[in-house]
Amino acid sequence: MSSSALKLLAASGATDSATYVDDVFSTFLYAGTGSSLNIVTGLDLSGEGGLVWTKSRTSSVSNQLTDTVSGYRVESDDSAAGEASQGNVTFNSNGHTQASGSSFFNDSGNSFVNWSFRKAPGFFDVVTYTGNGVAGRTLAHNLGSVPGMVIVKSLTQGENWEVFHRSTGATKFLILNDSDAASTYAMWNNTAPTSSVFTVSAENAVNKSGESYVAYLFAHDAQDFGTDEDEAIIKCGSYTGNGSATAGPIIDLGFEPQFILMKYVESANWYIYDSMRGINALNINEVGLNPNTAGTGFNHNALKLNASGFQITTDNGNYNGNGETFIYMAIRRPHKPASEFAATDLFKVAPTTNTEPRYVAGFPVDMNITKRHDDASGPYIWVRNFQGRRSQTSSGSDFSATDGAATFDYNNGTTHPDYVAVDSDRQGFMWRRAPEFFDIVRYKGTGSARTVTHNLGVAPEMMWMRQCDGANDWAVYYGDNTDFLLLNQTSATGDDVAYWNDTSPTSSVFTVGDYAYVNTNNKVYAAFLFASADGISKIGTYTGTGNDLNVDCGFSAGARFILIKRVDSTSGWYIWDSVRGIVAGNDPYFLLNSGAVDVTNTDYIDPLASGFTVTSSAPADINNNGGTYLFYAIA
Repeated sequence: MSSSALKLLAASGATDSATYVDDVFSTFLYAGTGSSLNIVTGLDLSGEGGLVWTKSRTSSVSNQLTDTVSGYRVESDDSAAGEASQGNVTFNSNGHTQASGSSFFNDSGNSFVNWSFRKAPGFFDVVTYTGNGVAGRTLAHNLGSVPGMVIVKSLTQGENWEVFHRSTGATKFLILNDSDAASTYAMWNNTAPTSSVFTVSAENAVNKSGESYVAYLFAHDAQDFGTDEDEAIIKCGSYTGNGSATAGPIIDLGFEPQFILMKYVESANWYIYDSMRGINALNINEVGLNPNTAGTGFNHNALKLNASGFQITTDNGNYNGNGETFIYMAIRRPHKPASEFAATDLFKVAPTTNTEPRYVAGFPVDMNITKRHDDASGPYIWVRNFQGRRSQTSSGSDFSATDGAATFDYNNGTTHPDYVAVDSDRQGFMWRRAPEFFDIVRYKGTGSARTVTHNLGVAPEMMWMRQCDGANDWAVYYGDNTDFLLLNQTSATGDDVAYWNDTSPTSSVFTVGDYAYVNTNNKVYAAFLFASADGISKIGTYTGTGNDLNVDCGFSAGARFILIKRVDSTSGWYIWDSVRGIVAGNDPYFLLNSGAVDVTNTDYIDPLASGFTVTSSAPADINNNGGTYLFYAIA
C-alpha cells in the first residue's frame, strides 16, 4: 500500500485490510417503480461517504449527481447552480434508497443507471469548500495519491463544471457540461495537484469569494487494492488516434475495465460506457451515455474490451482521429476473489419467473446456460460480455447470430426473449465471474501458437473454447496439456499439440496452438475458464469402480451442480442439479452435447455432504471399473 494511504489509515485508526473495486464502485441498473426503492450495491455510503450519479436511460432528463458531503443535487449537463436538497437519495450502509416519483431518479415505466463511487484512498474523494477569491489557493484532500482527474462545480451559482485531467495538464481545463476543446487557461493556477492538495485560481467557476463548491477527485494508478494490496483499480490516461477502424489503438490498462469515461480533447461530447449496459468484448450494440447531454444513449460500437484494457474499433473522429489526443478515466472490473463470497453468490440454478428478469440469480450474471428440459433443443449458452449473444453447447453454432439475444440488463439475473412463458421446465444455470472461480476471455486468433491473458488469478483447470464468428466444435482443456475434449461431441480424449501447444496454463495466461478450433488467423474466440475454489467448486478426475463411489469435493452441504464426462472412452457430458434433484432416488439429467429432453428415471448419483456419490447402477459413461472421468462440481 502507498505510504500516503497507510498514513491515512493510521490516522483514522482503521485496520489495513484488503479492499477491492467491488467495495468502492458499482454500476446498478433498475426499473423505476414510482415508490421508494432500495438500491443494494454493497457500498457503505453512509459510513464512508461517496457519490451517486444517476441517469434515466429511457427519458431525456439530466444526469443527477448527489453526494454525502455537499448536501446538494447537481446536473452534469447543466451549468445551473445545484439544488440544496437531495431528498431523492438516502445513503445507506449497503447502497442507497431512491425516493418515489421523480423522473430523474425513479418514475414508473422508465429505466435508470446508477454509478456509485465510495470514498477511499487511492480511488475517489469528495471535497467541499467556500471560495475566497484568492489565486493559488490550495485545498486539502484525502485521496492519498496524486489525482488523475478533478471535477469542480459551483453549488450556489450558475457556472460550468471545470475538469482537470492529468493528460491535458495543469495549464488547461475541460468543461464537463459541454463538448468544448481543452482550453489553455490558469484555472488551476498552472499548478498540478499533489497527493495531499489541489490548487485553484481566483476564477468564479472554481473560487469566487463566498460561493460554495464541490470537487470530485479521481485517483490514478494507486496500487493499493486487491488481495495483496498491489493492484490499481482506476487509471486516468490518454491515447493517440490512428484513424483505423480495423486496427485502432489498444489501450493497456493492466486490467479489464468495467467503466470508461472518455473525450476527444479538441471537441466532441464526453462519453460513458460500462459493462453492465453493454460495453463488451465483441464490439456489438454498445450503448453509451453523455454526461454533457440529457439524451437517452447512443450506439457507436466504438470500443471492445480485453483482459488487460480496451481497443478502439472505429475511425469516427470523436474516438479515433488520426494523430489526435483522447483522454479517459477507466475503472477495473470486479476482482474480489471467490474466497470472499458464498457459493450462492457465484452460481445459481433457477427456473423462469413471471417478472423481469426471467431468470433470477440474486447477483450480476456473466454467463447463463439455459435448457428446456421437456423439449429437444439447446442447451444454449449466453454471455453478458458478448452482448447477450448465444451459442449451443450441443452444436458448432457460433456467437454471431442475432436471433434471440439475451438481456443481461439487470443486476440480479437475465431475460431471454424466446423464453417468455413462465415454465418450471425452463432452467438457467448462472455463473458470476470471480478470480479463483470463473472467467471469460475474448481473443483474436493469429494462426500461430500464442499466449492469451486472463484474469482468473489461478491456473485454470478446465477451459471451454469456441470460435465466435464461425462454425467449429467446442474445444475443452481439462488439465492435461497434451490432450483435448470436444464439448459438443461424445468423443474420448485426443492428443494433439495444435490445441494447447503442449503448454499448461498459468495464473495469468493460457496457451493455444494453431488448430482451427482455438486459433485461426483473424477469427474471434471465446474462452471460458474454470477453477477449483475451496468449499465452492471442485474440478478433478476419478477412477470408476463399478460400485458406489464417493467423490470428496471438500464441501460441507453437498453439490448443487455436477458435470461428469468420461475421458478415456466415448460418453456424453452429463449435468445434474439440486433444483431438479440430487437425491437418494432418481436424479434427472441432461447432456451438454445434446438437445434431447431430460432423462428422469435413473439413479446414477446420490447426495454426499462432502461432494457426491456415483452409484453402482451408473452405466459405463459414469462408473465403469477402471474408467477415467472428468467432473466439475459446485457447492
